[in-house]
Amino acid sequence: MRHVPRRIGQRLLDDGSAGLPAPAPPAPPAPPAQEGPGGWLDRVPADPGRCPAGGVDDARPRRTGAAGQHDRGPAPETAAGRLVEHPPPGGPPDAVSPAALRRLFLAAAEFIALRHTEERLGDPARRIAAVHREIADSGTYRQTTKELVFGARVAWRNANRCIGRLYWHSLRVNDRRDVTEAQGVADACADHLREATRDGRIRALITVLAPDRPGRPGPRIWNEQLIRYAGYRRPDGGVTGDPRNAGITALLRRLGWPGGPGTPFDVLPLVVQGGVARGGAVPSGGGTPRWFTLPADAVLEVPLDHPEYSWWRGLGLRWHAVPALANMCLEIGGICYPAAPFNGWYMGTEIGARNLADADRYDLLPRVAERLGLDTRTDRSLWKDRALVELNRSVLHSFDRAGVRVTDHHTESRRFLTHLGREESSGRPVGADWSWIVPPISGSATPVFHRTYETVEQHPAYVHHPEAHARARGETQADSDLV
Repeated sequence: MRHVPRRIGQRLLDDGSAGLPAPAPPAPPAPPAQEGPGGWLDRVPADPGRCPAGGVDDARPRRTGAAGQHDRGPAPETAAGRLVEHPPPGGPPDAVSPAALRRLFLAAAEFIALRHTEERLGDPARRIAAVHREIADSGTYRQTTKELVFGARVAWRNANRCIGRLYWHSLRVNDRRDVTEAQGVADACADHLREATRDGRIRALITVLAPDRPGRPGPRIWNEQLIRYAGYRRPDGGVTGDPRNAGITALLRRLGWPGGPGTPFDVLPLVVQGGVARGGAVPSGGGTPRWFTLPADAVLEVPLDHPEYSWWRGLGLRWHAVPALANMCLEIGGICYPAAPFNGWYMGTEIGARNLADADRYDLLPRVAERLGLDTRTDRSLWKDRALVELNRSVLHSFDRAGVRVTDHHTESRRFLTHLGREESSGRPVGADWSWIVPPISGSATPVFHRTYETVEQHPAYVHHPEAHARARGETQADSDLV
């Protein structure tokens, strides 16, 4: 591991110990900013030792993906169907353990040194010393807006499972750390969607809301993405809509949402759990979750058609334009921002080969194959493959015709290799999970298939805590918590 000069650690740490992670060798300036896709999947496991929202003294081992394996992140932690919540940092500064404070300071020093090196800001000692004093006084510290912007961009650069990292340095960052209560979070999310959408000219954007602080948890967004479609369980055991969202749809009904029209593509409201403002009382779990309907002007959807088949529009398919991940935690320098919705734009296969085609999602391959007149009696007819290609053609054709930005898996694979080349020339290691980087269709026809990668855990990072998975499934400790 790289380290800052020993004298920095010795000068700043009260106990005289050193070993603060330090800057890498100077890197060349980043290439000119351009906009690019953020298309990447969630379910990135958290490192509980670095992020207090995951339990400051939690010593559970980290899990990482391996080539050829689909690591979906840490298993949800529940007891008898009840959510086991990892508490945010609690109590005043003097109630936070010295070990936790030390870990926070080390993470902060590592981050500050990294920024000063990459942005050529000179000796980081003065800033590190100021942060050290702030942590000693309050149990936490406030990052500057420039630090927040740098951290959010580097977290995207460090995302092992993201194929669209070429333009990480162009990520637009909205600093909304003043927002803690549920209504303000919902309003900020709607503003985020409007700014990200731009009538189809999708831009990569993150909105960072209030962080966790000692005794003052930040807000949480329960939905996996800002825009998701409802999944209504039917008496016959099936689901109308997206089965992935059946749990949070049921939770919303318990919260009082009357439901939508009952189509397969009803947009879900947001479920927001407000944080605690400075000086406020600390309710259990940070407050009762509330639901908020997204304004119509914040949600752009694309009806799906096909370049050849006139009957395709009759299938009634559509998908939303902005893939805004909502329940991941942005960890920068030991500070956790549990509500930081982030988006790039879609890679077509995310919709056509996963959301619409997976058997546990919309499962449309049999229906499409039937309309295409394919022989579904045997897999040797390759009916699934042929139906999958047509679904993906439909997505790309429809988004292009609607003027909504989307990328394809062949283009994105080439861009990812360009990203690897740029980062390697800058002396920075690039982590990647093969099983997530290789597209879910025509993998061997893309250049990313024909090489290996190493999963490298680096920080800052976007992480996913086990309780966030549980919330996205609509799991709560008890219905009494909802009133």
